[in-house]
Amino acid sequence: MEYTTLLFDLSDDGVGTITLNRPEAMNSFTLTMLHEFDHLWAHIRDNDDVRAVVLRGSAGRAFSTGADVKSHATEPVGHANNLWNARDPGESLGARSNKVWKPVVTAVHGLCCAGAFYWLNESDVIICSQDAQFFDPHVSYGLVCAVEPIGMSYRLPLGEVLRMSLLGNDERIGADTALRIGLVSEITSNEALWDRAHELAAKIAAKPPAAVQGTVRAIWESLDVPRTTALTQSLKYTMIGNPVAQAQMDVEAARKQPRSFEVR
Repeated sequence: MEYTTLLFDLSDDGVGTITLNRPEAMNSFTLTMLHEFDHLWAHIRDNDDVRAVVLRGSAGRAFSTGADVKSHATEPVGHANNLWNARDPGESLGARSNKVWKPVVTAVHGLCCAGAFYWLNESDVIICSQDAQFFDPHVSYGLVCAVEPIGMSYRLPLGEVLRMSLLGNDERIGADTALRIGLVSEITSNEALWDRAHELAAKIAAKPPAAVQGTVRAIWESLDVPRTTALTQSLKYTMIGNPVAQAQMDVEAARKQPRSFEVR
């Protein structure tokens, strides 16, 4: 499939890079982009050569400003002629919604708002550049702010989610505040953002895929069940996944290898 709203590249180190490619519309998503993500996530899920993913927005003012409100009038997203067939756009956009358990490192620059949180809510690692600004303007335009902030409430303290949701266009979260509240885990310069995202993804991709994907799946699925059930289920993941993962590497050689690490 040839994509018109996305770019996808797979490098030799197992990192698949997705670039939102609508800079003329601040990388906002359309119905076409939703369909393309449906196809792309399935390809990533089923392609064993992809071991980690970087998600980024093409250069410009924004990582993404959510749904394209101009195209929505003629090509609405999330709606259907049959009410019971209506879908949340996040079902197409998010890796976890598409049962993709490969880790996703998301690199945010510039404006990131509203429907763009669909991607953040299902990312494993989020980093941003110094010019990043996060906000959700729904209530400022008379719209209920619900799906995106509820997803974000699994990442951020409730008070921070409510403040962002209720203040709408009157306040934006800068990079320093995003780091303080845990929305992102690292701030880079604008110039270094993409390289740093790839570096992190490549380090993850170098590890046994069964161990990495089992870890991602166990942790994300634990969010949907009570704590005791999550712990019981996680033990089964280790029993199933560890033998497979260790067969994918030379464990003894890894133990003898001199350790090299970064202090964050």
